[in-house]
Amino acid sequence: MTIELYTWGTPNGRKVSIMLEELGLPYSVHPVNIGKDEQFAPDFLKISPNNKIPAIVDPDGPGGEPISVFETGAILTYLAEKTGSELWPSDFRRRTKVNEWLMFQMGGVGPMFGQANHFLHFNPGKSDYAEQRYRTEAHRLYGVLDKRLGEVPFIAGDAYSVADIAIYPWVARWEWHQIDLKSLPNVWRWFSELGQRAAVAKGMSVP
Repeated sequence: MTIELYTWGTPNGRKVSIMLEELGLPYSVHPVNIGKDEQFAPDFLKISPNNKIPAIVDPDGPGGEPISVFETGAILTYLAEKTGSELWPSDFRRRTKVNEWLMFQMGGVGPMFGQANHFLHFNPGKSDYAEQRYRTEAHRLYGVLDKRLGEVPFIAGDAYSVADIAIYPWVARWEWHQIDLKSLPNVWRWFSELGQRAAVAKGMSVP
């Protein structure tokens, strides 16, 4: 059955479309234009109580009953568990490592890169303090990623996982963060390799 994806062209939205493409699951796209505040529509609120994209409705949820899921970390892990995908490893030790880096994205990369987008790209010149704060923190996080990717081929270790899927769309906006990604050779290698994956390229074009 077809999964209903409610999304917009943001890093968070693209995490889920990449995941759906990687899993080969059929899905239909329902654009939610956040520039027009469509995320506050009452019908969308029923499936996303925080009024944020993305969200999904799976008509074939647990027990064969429909289920809605919001928050990207929850959606990624739900889809992986539904399909038994090793993007969310069955081995407890490996899964814990993937979960660590997924939380790193949700607690660090997403919020900090998002603030960098807001102050450096969309509202430059409004606050020198905010620009410096979020530029500095974004660059620090890029440094964490570069160190990690100098030790392992993928974010969580030897295998591609939901951690890579969660982080890639945020790094894709590296120019907004006023950083030269090529100056970080390990991140650049990883970013270039992932960008060649057909599912990543297709997922990044949704909606």
